[in-house]
Amino acid sequence: MEVKDIKIKSMKTEDFRDNESLQKYIDELEKGGVGIKFAPLDKVINWGRSYSVWPLTFATSCCGIEFMCVAAARHDFARFGFEVTRNSPRQADVIFVSGTITKKMAPVLRRLYDEMSEPKYVIAVGGCAVSGGPFKSSYHVVDGVDKIIPVDVYVPGCPPRPEAMLYAMMQLQRKIRVESIFKMPKNPENGSVILSKYNSDGTLVTPASETKQIEEGGAE
Repeated sequence: MEVKDIKIKSMKTEDFRDNESLQKYIDELEKGGVGIKFAPLDKVINWGRSYSVWPLTFATSCCGIEFMCVAAARHDFARFGFEVTRNSPRQADVIFVSGTITKKMAPVLRRLYDEMSEPKYVIAVGGCAVSGGPFKSSYHVVDGVDKIIPVDVYVPGCPPRPEAMLYAMMQLQRKIRVESIFKMPKNPENGSVILSKYNSDGTLVTPASETKQIEEGGAE
């Protein structure tokens, strides 16, 4: 996530790139008796992000019908800030993968995931998306979407109940709230990055090596 230049006379743009620099200014203001309530920058941003998650549905079988139930009035997932469903991956924050993923469909799913902007999340819904379901080890089915893209929350079931999907949404919100937003990369020219999709050494988390094999054998 790139931090754009911020025009404030008393603070340099670089001071906004990490919480440690901001904490120095907070301490100075508190010593001066300034009547302002402060909270960690990560906490404030993540609170807003967790209640403004725009989902993209990738449904290939019966679990997609359960997602329709979750979005309807009886369960109303708008309570959790998920109501703005998107038809474009470029506008989505999380992709719900519901149903069986065949090897021909795997490159399409990967392409959609790559088109999503950071920070992005994945929820695997149903036994087929989690591990292949009843088609596990079949010659034409991928044994779980985590072989193609990194998964944040797993929802087992065949199909899972709407309550299980709501619980998965709440678990994703919990994960978002504890993330650390800003981290200085090895090359400062690249700007700040999101921690959740990066390794401890600053390198991007890559999916399993099987992804390349799936794409090459997609026509099987």
